[in-house]
Amino acid sequence: MPEDRSRALLELLINVSREVATALDLRTVLQRLIFAALQHVGGERGSIVVLDDQGKPVDATIVHGKQLHEHTTIQLRDTVERGLAGWVVQNRRAALVPDTSKDERWLRRADDAVEQTGAKAAICVPLMARERLVGVLTLVHSVPNVFDEEHLELMRAIADQASVAVLNARLYTESQRTARVMSALAEGAAAMNTSLEMQDVWRRVLNQTMQALQVETVALALIDPASSELVFHAAAGHNSGNIPGRRVPQDAGLAGLVITGRHGVISSNVNQDSRFSEVDKFGGIQMRAVALAPIQAQGKVMGVLEAVNPVSGAFDPDAMLVMAGLGSLAGSTIQNAQFMERLQQAHQHYRELFEDSVDPILITDWNGRILEANRRAVALSGFSGDQLHGMSMDKLHDINTRKTGMQYELLKAMECNYESSLHQQNGGSVPVEVHARRVEFEEADSIQWILRDITARKELDALRDDMTAMIYHDLRSPLGNIVSSLDMMNSFLPEKEGTLRSMLNIANNSTARIQRLINSLLDISRLEAGQHVIDQKAVDPIALLIEAIRDVQPSVNGRNQKLERKPSTVLPLIFVDVDMIHRVLINLLENASKFTPVEGHIEVGAETNGTYVKYSVRDNGPGIPEADRERIFEKFTRLRGGKERVSGLGVGLAFCKLAVAGHGGQLGLESEVGKGTTFWLTLPVAQRKVTGQLKRQTGRLMLMKAEES
Repeated sequence: MPEDRSRALLELLINVSREVATALDLRTVLQRLIFAALQHVGGERGSIVVLDDQGKPVDATIVHGKQLHEHTTIQLRDTVERGLAGWVVQNRRAALVPDTSKDERWLRRADDAVEQTGAKAAICVPLMARERLVGVLTLVHSVPNVFDEEHLELMRAIADQASVAVLNARLYTESQRTARVMSALAEGAAAMNTSLEMQDVWRRVLNQTMQALQVETVALALIDPASSELVFHAAAGHNSGNIPGRRVPQDAGLAGLVITGRHGVISSNVNQDSRFSEVDKFGGIQMRAVALAPIQAQGKVMGVLEAVNPVSGAFDPDAMLVMAGLGSLAGSTIQNAQFMERLQQAHQHYRELFEDSVDPILITDWNGRILEANRRAVALSGFSGDQLHGMSMDKLHDINTRKTGMQYELLKAMECNYESSLHQQNGGSVPVEVHARRVEFEEADSIQWILRDITARKELDALRDDMTAMIYHDLRSPLGNIVSSLDMMNSFLPEKEGTLRSMLNIANNSTARIQRLINSLLDISRLEAGQHVIDQKAVDPIALLIEAIRDVQPSVNGRNQKLERKPSTVLPLIFVDVDMIHRVLINLLENASKFTPVEGHIEVGAETNGTYVKYSVRDNGPGIPEADRERIFEKFTRLRGGKERVSGLGVGLAFCKLAVAGHGGQLGLESEVGKGTTFWLTLPVAQRKVTGQLKRQTGRLMLMKAEES
């Protein structure tokens, strides 16, 4: 190479280096580089496409003569995917095309027609920096065969000299863009999270979007779960008043694409975008360009954020990145606002229930100091609200520390119930049923006390006790006289007097039932008072069952029911109060008959495991719901048998439970609603009971002899 040429090339490279190295803005660097290439190499137009690390175009500059031309994303994509620039990108080699009409690598456009500009000459070189492809530089001349190998070498030299500057400018631009995005998102996060009031959140989201993107109008829509529609809740900017309240199908238009695809969409020219439809239009707004991003939280799309008509005429390259970030921020903030709204509604609902409850409710801390009391607590106690606040809970009622713990520590694991007395301000007291449990009140860990007034129930219990006492004290003696009289009448009747004897048997059966009821009431009173079953002896369990079946057979026959005794093996003797267990079996059999439909089926049986004898009584009645299976063993409790209430006092099962427990056994049931119920009871065999009794008697005799000596 001649010395003059080398010096000229060196001066050219120094000038190119000086031109591109004195700027960091990517657009400025690209413009200076392409103008320098056109000036020193030649050509009428040129272009530079900048690529990211994945080989995708991120920016470009196109020059015709001395004029800069705008480009579109589609043009950039075509440039690097097809044609001469695409070949250079794929092969990372420079290309010289003397005549574009004769080279297949040239992407022919309408302008290349013979009647238009016709054939051309072109040079295309890669921009390589640190072994990374950062772009591609292309020069075009309208005259074929103008460029030669010397021009190609000159282009390579310029590209080598400028590629590092292009890379630095791209990285600087990316860092600036990232900084702008992060700044916009940081400002958005700070502004959005200053309030959790829903209307205020919407307003702040819209303001930050409008400020970050510099657009004329912004709108926010959320998916309505009830109707599956997209409902616009808020809007701001030019002619935005008609937008709130607008409903569109959530799968229609650009918004539908955003929701379905879970990513943002930009339409730079809605008039040429086939995706833009009538549902995307806002009344009163001439829409030119729109950007939509999903509002999402925890991976779920909950709505759409929409920006309309950028003030500059086109969205910035980082607009979608900003929109996506704002959409995510908006989703989290809106979700938090929704949670807060639901929490406030729940709190208000609790407040209303708290104040309007018919039961006194008090809230205390874990020291038992009253923090809050509802109106009913004030009315029942007689203390004012101010007097109750700060009062210790143990001053208001007698606390059952066995249930709550001395320091209420048991309430931290479980709730409890007990009966107590509420101390009134006037010195009186009211019987209450206390329900205490752990709650969160006003964002503090607290104890809730519900003190239900049970005065009416206590009065009713007293009335029932008085009635029970009257029944088995005032009726027992006259009933005994009736039974004796019936026995005497039975002895006086002739053997052949069938009609009167039948009527007498009915009277005997009825008085026997009354006697069993009275004896059961008396036994309930004794067993509840803690008295033990005394009159026990060893008996045959099958004989006891057969006798009970015989006594209930007339009523079973009257309902055309079938009473079947299951076969059983030889059973050991049981040690029981015969009369008491006889009445237990009759109660269970009569209950089965009552709740079994006419012409139904009852099955009884007995079996043993060597330690206990187990009786079972099964019916095919309506069954017992799960919620009632404990309650039916309470006194004066009666359930409905089918559609009608079954007669009775409701003491039979309460007596059975106490009587069986008094013998050391258990009473339970198994039931399936609509299919029937099986009651079962266990009683200990006689051998263990008798052996234990003999041992106790022997021990007492030995002790007496020892004392005498």
